[in-house]
Amino acid sequence: MNSREEVISPYNEDEEIVRPLVDQSGDPSDASTRDIVVDTTGCMSSPLCHPSYPLHRYFVLVFMCFLGFGSYFCYDGPGALQKEITEDMGSYFCYDGPGALQKEITEDMGIATEQFSQLYAWYSWPNVILCFFGGFLIDRLFGIRLGAIIFSVFILIGQVVLALGAFFNHFWLMNFGRFIFGIGGESLAVTQNTYAVSWFKNKEINMVFGLQLSFARVGSTVNFNVIAPVYYAVAKYMIGSRGNATLGITLLMAATTCVFSLLCAFILAFYDKRAERILKRSAAQTGDVVRMTDVKDFKISFWLISLICVTYYVAIFPFTALGGKYKFSHYEANGVDSIIYIISAVLSPFLGILVDLTGRNIAWVFISAIITLLSHSILAFTFINPWFAMVLMGIGYSILACALWPMVAFIISEHQLGTAYGVMQSVQNLGLACIVLAAGAIVDLKGYIVLEVFFLMWICCKFSLLLS
Repeated sequence: MNSREEVISPYNEDEEIVRPLVDQSGDPSDASTRDIVVDTTGCMSSPLCHPSYPLHRYFVLVFMCFLGFGSYFCYDGPGALQKEITEDMGSYFCYDGPGALQKEITEDMGIATEQFSQLYAWYSWPNVILCFFGGFLIDRLFGIRLGAIIFSVFILIGQVVLALGAFFNHFWLMNFGRFIFGIGGESLAVTQNTYAVSWFKNKEINMVFGLQLSFARVGSTVNFNVIAPVYYAVAKYMIGSRGNATLGITLLMAATTCVFSLLCAFILAFYDKRAERILKRSAAQTGDVVRMTDVKDFKISFWLISLICVTYYVAIFPFTALGGKYKFSHYEANGVDSIIYIISAVLSPFLGILVDLTGRNIAWVFISAIITLLSHSILAFTFINPWFAMVLMGIGYSILACALWPMVAFIISEHQLGTAYGVMQSVQNLGLACIVLAAGAIVDLKGYIVLEVFFLMWICCKFSLLLS
């Protein structure tokens, strides 16, 4: 018997019984696993049109992947324009490593590194709480479709406010824009994960998470390589000189990617509603009521996964000061830093498939820790060209994202997944918000070597959590 069962109905030669490919709950009584009467005339006869076919689900996956593109592109905007912002309006502690244009940003905005770091803090601190409530709202109030649209709107508004703050030289307004952006950014990632688990299950889920990571990293990579040339093009051909107005227009142009993500949210809502109608599945598939108190019932394995996530990501995202050790220019340091994202964008789908085939997620997470430990050791204790170490780090990062995040779906009930992913994002933001500030202080006071030892310590913590 093929994975897709087809039985021709004796009552109507134009209809067939289709058993959906994705068993959402494993319960034969669930609506998603019952025989569905489907009209096979017209578009419904095409594998691209019917939601029970893999081809249709992969088509929808494209929009899932692009849902967070604008968020990742604009999130890294201050980092890629670090030089311009710190010169125009202040210095920003780049979330993803050394800023490509730190000198230009400081000259344009005239602010210090401490002020620049506020742009990151105003994004991260609210999400310690907002991610949790975002997941709860997805499960209990908005639903995944409306939630994705609402959070996409927050991202767009936040980016526009950020651009206006730069244009009118009001740094407080830029901070407010980042706060609004943060409300939508992390919660949108929760909706993206929930969409993935809703449409894909079991043997496909790791591959899907890998693809989503790949497209997200494409957003970061494109930003690092495009936004700075756009800034200088605006300065040359539109404004005539550098300054806060040039920075504001550049950030406003970046907001077009948020419009694209909002469009993807509407398209996903349409196809998800359509699949719900065709497959005769209700919006609340399990019938269970989500409560805030559900968090206390999460298994210890979930909390271990969350801590592993934090201990790994704090050794990746607050990765700074390459230019200090290797005497790189801002452009060279930015190029080296983007290697992590380029490797991730290319390898994540294939690594996701590999994890799916082997099914040993914990082993792959362990391998990612070994690779990342080796990478940081090379950067800390040798003067080998950093490109090699960054390639290793990109591989380790890709493996972890493909193997770790899908594990939540294996241990948490489906109706609680939005809340679970929200809690996981909250824990991650709390750790990153604290560690990135500590990393900045270590660089200023002790230098690069001590910072790398600090990162190595967190990777070792990840090993201890894995062994537990």
